[in-house]
Amino acid sequence: MSLKNNPTLKSSKIRVGLTIGDPAGIGPAIALQALNILKKQALFKVIGDRKVLSRAAQVLKVDLPPCELIDLNNVGGKRFKFGSLSAECGCASLEYLNTALGLLKSNELDCLVTCPVSKEAVNLAGVKFTGHTEYLGQQTGSNDLVMMLINDRLRFSLLTRHLPLKDVCHSLRPQAIQKNLLHTIQGLKNLFRIKKPRLVVCGVNPHASDNGVIGSEEQSILIPVIKNLNRRSGGAIIEGPLSADVAVSLAAKGRFDCVIAAYHDQALIALKLTGFESGVNLTLGLPFVRTSPLHGVAFDIAARPALANPGSLISAIKLAIKCTLNQKKA
Repeated sequence: MSLKNNPTLKSSKIRVGLTIGDPAGIGPAIALQALNILKKQALFKVIGDRKVLSRAAQVLKVDLPPCELIDLNNVGGKRFKFGSLSAECGCASLEYLNTALGLLKSNELDCLVTCPVSKEAVNLAGVKFTGHTEYLGQQTGSNDLVMMLINDRLRFSLLTRHLPLKDVCHSLRPQAIQKNLLHTIQGLKNLFRIKKPRLVVCGVNPHASDNGVIGSEEQSILIPVIKNLNRRSGGAIIEGPLSADVAVSLAAKGRFDCVIAAYHDQALIALKLTGFESGVNLTLGLPFVRTSPLHGVAFDIAARPALANPGSLISAIKLAIKCTLNQKKA
């Protein structure tokens, strides 16, 4: 069965755009597996390369699912290899993303799910690229985006993203933290239908500084922002700053709807320990819902696509559909 328009699917379903990411990574393999499982749950437009998807399908011994394919035909035939870093594939992955953004702008899609890209490959193609989140913000004119990371047990919003640890404290600015928390509250209300979200802010220092004994960021930055927002949070409750180990433990027990992490690994370690295969990256602050798996291109296993686990992408697609439906009801 080929990828094509399927008029039998109900038009009332959510229209999901799915980019295959770096064609040499595991994106094509996990996309095929996920679509074969979820093909009846939405109207899918896959943005990628037919030759690449056909090769992956042949190795996986699966059919190409009955979805519409936007075939950009932008990867060289004989030169192409799964698991190989190249500028050509970096350029192709960016073209998939730009095509999806055009479809969103023309209202042909309701939401976007992106398979992993290689930052290194895109930069090899001559484009300064630090990640999907930053690029989507630039292209849509959306400022102050929030990276919310989710699995079956926890939600995190990140105050800082891909920064060296030495730069984290200098990046914790009151206005940016306030915008992050407000975006998170709005996202929990609109995308998850949580009327009175409960947030907990992690301290940046060990033991949340022990009242200023181990650092000053909690007293000088975090506490004033939390107090200010609690006075005008629209029913949301913000606690903290708490030591990260305590905050995550309480959230895992159901006390909080979202943990606010001061830096990247404060969230990622907990997420991958408690549910790596269900992990999803959700971008808050865009004019549309966008999700992605919580892993990278995995070039090391891309030549053996049967090893690629589609669990995180399946969760990302399901979450994109759920959040889009909730957004339409908000």
